[in-house]
Amino acid sequence: MAKTITKDMSLTEVLSIDRGTSQVFLDFGMTCLGCPFSMMESIEQASAGHGVNADELVDQLNAYLAEKEAEK
Repeated sequence: MAKTITKDMSLTEVLSIDRGTSQVFLDFGMTCLGCPFSMMESIEQASAGHGVNADELVDQLNAYLAEKEAEK
């Protein structure tokens, strides 16, 4: 069963679950993935800094993980 992503998780934590989540972040315009400081931010903090709706981002991250799980 796939782990559920929440807004309080750090970007590093999410990427450690599945590196493919990076594309979801990029799709939301969050190109900060290479910045060391941003990797420690929570999804909610990073979203606020980029003007992204954190709930929508979390929904897309969880949809991505669910889709991968269904493919197994």
